[in-house]
Amino acid sequence: MELTVLALSFTVLLLLGVPVAFAIGLSSVATIIAAGLPVAVVFQKMVGGMQVFSFLAIPFFVFAGELMLYGGIAERIVRFANSLVGHVRGGLGMSNVVGCTLFGGVAGSPLADVSAMGSVMIPLMKKEGYDADYAVNVTTHAALVGAIMPTSHNLIIFTLATSGIASISIVGLILAGLIPAILLTLCNLAAAYWVAVKRGYPTHGAFPGWREVGLAFAAAMPGLLVVVIILGGILSGVFTATESASIAVAWALLITTVVYRSLSWKNFLKACAKACKTTGVVLLLIGISAAFGYFMALYEVPQKTGELMQSVSSEPWVIFLMINVLLFLLGTFLDMAATILICTPIFMPIAMQFGMDPLQFGIVMLINCALGLNTPPVGSVQFVGCAIGEISVGQVMRSIAPFYGALGVCLLLVTYVPAFSLWLPGLMK
Repeated sequence: MELTVLALSFTVLLLLGVPVAFAIGLSSVATIIAAGLPVAVVFQKMVGGMQVFSFLAIPFFVFAGELMLYGGIAERIVRFANSLVGHVRGGLGMSNVVGCTLFGGVAGSPLADVSAMGSVMIPLMKKEGYDADYAVNVTTHAALVGAIMPTSHNLIIFTLATSGIASISIVGLILAGLIPAILLTLCNLAAAYWVAVKRGYPTHGAFPGWREVGLAFAAAMPGLLVVVIILGGILSGVFTATESASIAVAWALLITTVVYRSLSWKNFLKACAKACKTTGVVLLLIGISAAFGYFMALYEVPQKTGELMQSVSSEPWVIFLMINVLLFLLGTFLDMAATILICTPIFMPIAMQFGMDPLQFGIVMLINCALGLNTPPVGSVQFVGCAIGEISVGQVMRSIAPFYGALGVCLLLVTYVPAFSLWLPGLMK
């Protein structure tokens, strides 16, 4: 009875358009009342869920990304990417993919990535004769790489969601995401090139030479070094994964104020306000999802879901496929943080039961959640890209298939070839 109340109330509230955080909280309260337990249990679980030391990394990583966004890093990355691949057919699209990947590694946020790179690249691509739907699709899909880069706060959220299920090393998770990030970039490049050839987009001049590439790289390098500093510092033991987030903020401030001198006081205040807002939303989701997760554990939702899946098939590849499909569908309705917090306790035990490593599952989860960011009705990354490109979501969706296909190929490879996500972490053991 209580489980039915939990599921139905949550579903109905989402369909009514209630924000996800409030839908989770209200459905938890409804379940508490149906079970005859004190309502204070919900608030105890919420407070307990937010009191985790490692969560200090979330506001710092978010703030570092906002500083990079407002500090003018994007323009230098665009110049470097364009000098490297701009001479290929559909060169601006290829430059867009490389630029978004590099900025995603710096900012660690798909939304910040599409906001920064899209504001530069989408209008430029339209001016050079590229169709708006192509410009938006290239940008929004390339921006998703930021979700699995070392500076992504979603890695921290996933490690929280695995509490009590498996012991996950944040360092291992960071390393597990590096090769899939490269693979995802290559898939995006292939899709961008294929569509460019099919539509007959032009090349943009000859290769400028390695000297120009070197100069562009030198200009962009101070911003890009944040990834190297974080990885190097964590792996060498100079600082922990949580402390690395504060190092990222200090480096972002140094680069944008002293080296580039591109961060104005007005934009600094904007970055502070945006970081506070994002952090508040994420922590609210974390707290409420802790209460929601308590009820799922209490009423054995993971076990019952696993039994249902096993009634369909006992083949691991079928189970993994079903998990991917369900995660993708849920990701189209839920924000990324909410999907991670709600779905990890349900699907991770099932995946582990059928032989999937927790680190591998983490990357599979993050890629699925990232794909949901670019899918209506809650596709925040897609909405931002469409707003910049001045085109409707419907028009973009009509030509999205090649890019979905590229992400699908990457997702299947990471799901069924464990080495893509486990080789680097294995080297550190």
